[in-house]
Amino acid sequence: MLQQFNERNRDIKVHVNGKIVHRDEARISVFDSVVQGGDAVWEGLRIYDGKVFCLDRHLDRLYASAHAMLFQDVPPREHIIGALMDLLQANDMYDDVHVRLTLTRGEKITSGMDPRLNQSGPGLIILPEWKPPVYDNKTGISVITSAIRRNNPQFLDSKIHHNNLINNILAKIQANEAGASAALMLDERGFAAELNGTNVFVIRGEQVLTPYAHNCLPGITRGLVLEICQEQSWAHSQADLSLTEMYTADFAFGTGTMGELTPISKLDGREIQVSAFAQMRFDEICDAFVNKRDVLSTDIPRQ
Repeated sequence: MLQQFNERNRDIKVHVNGKIVHRDEARISVFDSVVQGGDAVWEGLRIYDGKVFCLDRHLDRLYASAHAMLFQDVPPREHIIGALMDLLQANDMYDDVHVRLTLTRGEKITSGMDPRLNQSGPGLIILPEWKPPVYDNKTGISVITSAIRRNNPQFLDSKIHHNNLINNILAKIQANEAGASAALMLDERGFAAELNGTNVFVIRGEQVLTPYAHNCLPGITRGLVLEICQEQSWAHSQADLSLTEMYTADFAFGTGTMGELTPISKLDGREIQVSAFAQMRFDEICDAFVNKRDVLSTDIPRQ
């Protein structure tokens, strides 16, 4: 799966540190921490039918990540929401849009790793694009297991949604070289953790299962799927899932803001043998997920 350039994005406007500019005029200092060390936190947002989906939950995670990284003088939530809404209005973007919202540690007075060199507060970058779900959510995707293990909190806590994605990028490179759409990353014990860019679920029998969040980012979409199962009284849990349990699942799917709910059709060359019940349960989850959009969305003011 390789994303293609969308002609509609040729003249989009972006937000960089308080200014709305054409994408070709967007500039950031070479002294900014995101350039110096990839030191920034971020969120991906989706726009549906004039609303930002799960904005509060995404901002909660953004602020938690910034706090964990000891960012100083973080702008208030109202400032970020206002900048986002102004930008979406400027682009006349109200549907079928993905937004990447990045909060950097800010500009340094001189190059170096030390956060004490950041003395002017964080930087804010907001990039909206016309972007439908990036995976084939009809026929599904092919996945391989990566040799790269997903971080655990002993070394780097994946619950910090940080711009340093080397761990994931290395796994994605392996998937690319193998001709697969994504890579399954295991934890240090050999159990499934997540895909390189999304969380992962399986349905076995009547149970909806997902790996524990020890070695993965507990995604917003992942949380919604678990919430839906709880509300519907469907059997579900977090679990240690071996590769054999992944191979022999009745259904497998990835979850994420950029791709939404994506069936996995093949893992390491093994076709996922989909049962009628599992397909029905996945379809029910998808329907319930769509219904969440009205309940958990924030309106974009119209000009």
